[in-house]
Amino acid sequence: MKPISELKLKVLELLKEDARRSPALLATLLGVIEDEVTTAIAELEEDNVIVKYATVVNSGKLDDEKVTALIEVQITPERGRGFEAIAERVYLFPQVKSVYLMSGAYDLLVEVEGRNLKEVASFVSDKLSTLDSVLSTKTHFILKKYKQDGIIFEDPEEDRRLMISP
Repeated sequence: MKPISELKLKVLELLKEDARRSPALLATLLGVIEDEVTTAIAELEEDNVIVKYATVVNSGKLDDEKVTALIEVQITPERGRGFEAIAERVYLFPQVKSVYLMSGAYDLLVEVEGRNLKEVASFVSDKLSTLDSVLSTKTHFILKKYKQDGIIFEDPEEDRRLMISP
């Protein structure tokens, strides 16, 4: 893996804050010419450093009944491939949004999305827990998201205290 230039790191940081920023605006913020930013972005995309531009959605504001669960999975690593083979089998399921190798009491943390509780439960019991390397699972349903990717979803509460004047 080759080192990433200071300019590319700064571009990445600004794009993580707001991916809608144009190369012209990024160039102005960084004090460089637009062509340098455009080239840096193209190289970051080509090197698979930038893999996707995404929108963070506050699903609490939608009439959307989707259910998200975080599943702790204990597994037996495969000889020669360790955790990679089972992680690959898990992340290929369309219901799986994210898979992380973890330290601690469990090995994988799997984020799953379904239309309802029953669909997620069915995925865990019929697909995930039946994989040969899976020893156990523990499912946690997300009830409410307060913050994601640095974005706070809660509307600020109005200060209802009475004003006191001297």
